[in-house]
Amino acid sequence: MFLAKLLFKNAFRHKLRTALTVLGVAVAVLAFGLLRTVVSAWYSGVEASSASRLVTRNAISLVFMLPASYREKIRQIEGVKTVSWGNWFGGIYIDEKNFFPNFAVDPKTYLELYPEYLLSLEEKTAFLHDRKGCMVGRLTARKYGWKQGDTVTLKGTIFPGNWEFVVDGIYRGRDRGTDESQFFFHWEYLNESMKKTAPERAEQIGFFILGIKNPDRAAEVAAAVDRSFKNSISETITETEKAFQMGFVSMTEAIVIAVQLVSFVVIIIIMAVVANTMAMSVRERTGEYVVFKTLGFGSYHLAGLIFGESFVICLTGCAVGILGTFPAAKAFGDAMSTFLPVFFVSPRTVYLDVLASVAVATIAALIPAFRVMHIGIAQGLRKVV
Repeated sequence: MFLAKLLFKNAFRHKLRTALTVLGVAVAVLAFGLLRTVVSAWYSGVEASSASRLVTRNAISLVFMLPASYREKIRQIEGVKTVSWGNWFGGIYIDEKNFFPNFAVDPKTYLELYPEYLLSLEEKTAFLHDRKGCMVGRLTARKYGWKQGDTVTLKGTIFPGNWEFVVDGIYRGRDRGTDESQFFFHWEYLNESMKKTAPERAEQIGFFILGIKNPDRAAEVAAAVDRSFKNSISETITETEKAFQMGFVSMTEAIVIAVQLVSFVVIIIIMAVVANTMAMSVRERTGEYVVFKTLGFGSYHLAGLIFGESFVICLTGCAVGILGTFPAAKAFGDAMSTFLPVFFVSPRTVYLDVLASVAVATIAALIPAFRVMHIGIAQGLRKVV
C-alpha cells in the first residue's frame, strides 16, 4: 500500500506534465483500439465462417452463373448433407447510397445451413410460405424503420425493374459477430420473374452453399464437386466458406495492412512521448536517487521505482483510453454500419491495449533506469537539480 502511494506521488509530482502524458497515452490507446477494431470488423465475415459449409461458384468468376441443374448432382456427392443456393441481387432502396447486401436464396435450406440467423417461429413460418416475403437483419430494419408486415420496394440493377417484398421476419444474430445487415428473399420469386421477362436468365444460380457431414473431409468433398463438373461448359471451384470470405478481404488487403501499420505507429509515437516524460522526471530527481543510494538502497530498488512510475502513468492512461474506446466505437460503428455491419470492441482488442501500454511503460523507463543504476554517488551529488 505504501509503495503504491509512493509511486503515485512520484508520478504526479509534476501534475500538468503527468496529466498531459496520461492524456496522450489515453488518446493513443483509444486510437489504437479503434484501428484494431476496424481490422477485426474487416475480418468479421471470415471469423464467422463455419467449417461445415462449402461454397461452390463458377471457376471463372463469381459474376458468371451456374445452371440450376447442378443442384441434384451436388446432392448426390458423398459427404454432402445439405445443398442451398442463391444469387447476389444488388437491389437499391430508394437511393444508391442506401446500400445493404441483398440475396435471392432458397429459404428452407438456407436457414438450415445458417442457424445463427434467429427468427421467431411465427416469422420463420411466414417467410417460408410467402413467395414475396423477405427476411431482414435487425440492423438494416432499424436503420430504415421497417417492421414486420411492411412492403419494401427495391430497384434492381442486375435484374432490372422495381421489386416488391413483404417484411415477414427481422432476424437477429445468435453470435455477436453475426452480420445483421443482410436482406434475403425467395430465389423462386426471382426465377419465376426471369422466366417471364428474360427466359435466358432463368434457372441460373450464382453460388451453391454445401453443408457437409464431416468438416475434416472438406477438401475431399470440394475436390469431388469440382471433378463432377470438370470439362463442362460451366466448371466450378469449391472452397471452404472461410476461404471464400478471405477472397473478398484479399481484394482490400493493402488497406488492411495500412490500418495495421498506422495502429503500431501510434504506439511508437506515444512511446517517445512517455520516454521523454520519464527522462525529464528522472533528471530532475537525480539528487534524490543518489541520496537513496547513500542510505543503502540498491540500484534495483531505484530502478523499480522508475519502472513503477512509468507503469502508473501508462496504465492510468490505458484505463482512460479503454473506457473511451467503447462509446467511440459505438458512435463510429453506427456511422459506418453500411460498410462495417459487425463493429464492436472485442476482448482481444482490450488485451492488445493493455499489452501495448505495458510495452510502452517498460521501454520508456529502460534508459532512465539504466542511468540511475550506473550513476556514481559523487557524480550524482555534483549534479545541479
